[in-house]
Amino acid sequence: MLDVDAALALIHQGLHRGPTEALAPRAALGRVLAQAVYSGEDLPPFDNAAMDGFALPLGARTAQAGEEFAVQGEQAAGDAARSAQVACAIMTGARLPDGLDTVVPLEQVRVLAHDVQGGAQRIVLTVAVAPGQHCRRRGEDICRGEPALPAGCRIGPPQLALLAGIGCAKVSVVKAPRLTLFCTGRELVDDPARALGSGEIRNSNGPYLAAAAAAAGTELLREVTVADEPASLQHAIADAVADGARLILSTGAVSAGRYDFVPEVLGALRADIVFHKLRMRPGKPLLFARLPGGTLYFGLPGNPASCAVGFRFFVCAAVRALLGLAAERPWRLPLVQEASKKAGFALYQKASLTFDRDGRAGVRLLSGQESFKVHSLAHAQGWAMLPAAAEHLPAGTSVDFHGSAHWGLHLDTESAA
Repeated sequence: MLDVDAALALIHQGLHRGPTEALAPRAALGRVLAQAVYSGEDLPPFDNAAMDGFALPLGARTAQAGEEFAVQGEQAAGDAARSAQVACAIMTGARLPDGLDTVVPLEQVRVLAHDVQGGAQRIVLTVAVAPGQHCRRRGEDICRGEPALPAGCRIGPPQLALLAGIGCAKVSVVKAPRLTLFCTGRELVDDPARALGSGEIRNSNGPYLAAAAAAAGTELLREVTVADEPASLQHAIADAVADGARLILSTGAVSAGRYDFVPEVLGALRADIVFHKLRMRPGKPLLFARLPGGTLYFGLPGNPASCAVGFRFFVCAAVRALLGLAAERPWRLPLVQEASKKAGFALYQKASLTFDRDGRAGVRLLSGQESFKVHSLAHAQGWAMLPAAAEHLPAGTSVDFHGSAHWGLHLDTESAA
């Protein structure tokens, strides 16, 4: 049996970032940038007011309380550029007229006179006003030509806001790796409305993996429950390869029982079984193979927690490589309770974050760690990894903590693309 690090190194061998495509930013939501984006515009595109008030011509001087200004006209958001020699009323976001350089808020003036339309005609300051205050300068957020987003950045709502703000119409993103999912087991029932027969169970791995695969950045081609027969799985794998799947996942049939036929099927397909069984719990029977042509095959154990660990730490490692992302970096956080384990196996434990009175983060191991239990998985915020060599870990021991998603708790912008 291999240890975890050796297995991950074998998965990464020969994997490179996949092909790219150009998409409109909204169509690229959730995708990973293949190339850095540089701003084609200044943001803001012009000097504008940060508050409702009056724009003043101060230059470099400070205006004192009691100073009076003549006011002429009004500048609203969306009004075109114009020049002004005296103060003017201005709204938040409105372009500063040429010749005016400072904004005083409405609350810091008193109107001395109004024009016939009711607009201010003369004002007096009630406080001292510093030059340049309450103005947003052209390019203050980002200037034309400056880097906006790096390669390897995942596009979410904040990134969409920036891309829209700088007028970016297209981005180059990595194509989502295509994935096919097979669940094996004659005991599995997919229809939640169907009553269970004797010896049957609900298929929880299928919905979990389908959702997790999409959240991880893949394109799910197919999700199929196949019969407990080698020929059925062999045909299903051949169809998945023909469909262009870059990754194939199966659940169950990878241990050492009579019906654990996945290694037999892969042998018939002349796949290279890179490893089978690791020094870890849960998920020890995990299998990884490369099919002729390069499709990656992960045989995940059937128990839900074992399946989840296999996907989160090994399938996601391959997905990150195909997206051009660097290897994941966990948080190092202290355990809030002591833990014990058998030496020789890395132990992945369902865990949640906790915070003490001073706001310091820690890791709490949840109850219900058995590999068949789903209830505790639904309440976990991530996984704590207890190292293989450890046996007793006192409270306060620092451990690796990984969030439930592979890009939730760290900066993917430091990735290698």
